[in-house]
Amino acid sequence: MSKIELTDLTKIYGEPRRKGLLPDGKRAVDNVTLTIPERSFTVLVGPSGCGKTTLLRMIAGLESITLGTIKIGDVDVTNIDPGDRGIAMVFQTYALYPHMTVWKNIEFGLKNARMPSYEINRRIKEVLKLVNLEEYANRRPANLSGGQRQRVALARAIAKKPQVFLMDEPLSNLDAKLRSSMRTELIQIHEKLKSTFVYVTHDQVEAMTMGDNIVVMNEGVIEQVGTPMEIHDEPNCVFVAQFIGDPGMNIIVLDNGKRIGFRPRNIHFVDEEHPVREGDVDITGAVLAIENHGSEFLYYIDIGIGKIYIKDASRKVKKLGEKVRMVLRRQNVYAFDENERRIYDENEVNKIYGYFRETRK
Repeated sequence: MSKIELTDLTKIYGEPRRKGLLPDGKRAVDNVTLTIPERSFTVLVGPSGCGKTTLLRMIAGLESITLGTIKIGDVDVTNIDPGDRGIAMVFQTYALYPHMTVWKNIEFGLKNARMPSYEINRRIKEVLKLVNLEEYANRRPANLSGGQRQRVALARAIAKKPQVFLMDEPLSNLDAKLRSSMRTELIQIHEKLKSTFVYVTHDQVEAMTMGDNIVVMNEGVIEQVGTPMEIHDEPNCVFVAQFIGDPGMNIIVLDNGKRIGFRPRNIHFVDEEHPVREGDVDITGAVLAIENHGSEFLYYIDIGIGKIYIKDASRKVKKLGEKVRMVLRRQNVYAFDENERRIYDENEVNKIYGYFRETRK
């Protein structure tokens, strides 16, 4: 069993003023309760400083816990040493021994575990094949690429056959092309091992492409948990809506304090002669910036009451400063209240959308 259960987990930095009191410093992780399903590829995602790495280190036993409990499987590991938790961790830095070959780097931890030589040899051969490094067994880290070094770090972790793999931004030091290929390899490795992966990243694209279970964090708390599709299509607050997506959701603050949101792909350019259907919103603006993404263009547009992004795949390219006309449809609109929480009541959403439509006339 490799399900992870976190209950009321809290990490407060600083020292208590008096014995028996909690520290009065920053709450890096604030009363987090979360179940990470067995065999899932769970991604903790959020901006720098949101508490995701602290949470991962608490699971690993590398960070002390102020309050709360951690269970891995059926075992309460809150006060158990890191080496006895049945986990393996892969860091942002590869942490390889530079004077040792690939084989020796993997072998080192297994020898320390007093594993028989025949079993060590079998496991090393097995993991080298899994990560496609068989022909590099006798090379030292200095003679490997960044991607190959990261695969050695993965192989070292896999060889221990842990219940849980914890990964702290392991691809952030790689270039864009290597990151992409390593993402694919990690997904395949997870599928083969059928283990529980917990992966930390600040890159929402990485989170959405790799994880089957996404945990969005902000300022030490969990904002939302769900599948990639649920997080993208049904954000429960403005933070998640804007953080998830490339770019995130456009959010317009209305003068009544409410907010409407829509994805950059869900608002469309139209010609001057284009008739606006009943219920659609007719919006005009000026192009401030253009990014060519190859298969589509990303436009940044000033619409008077705010600035928005539009993704457009047509080859009719706009120009900087050009006046443009756009249409937004009701089915593509989300509504949020004054506290930036999602409004689900359809009647209320219709009222907010109607108010926005009236302001654009």
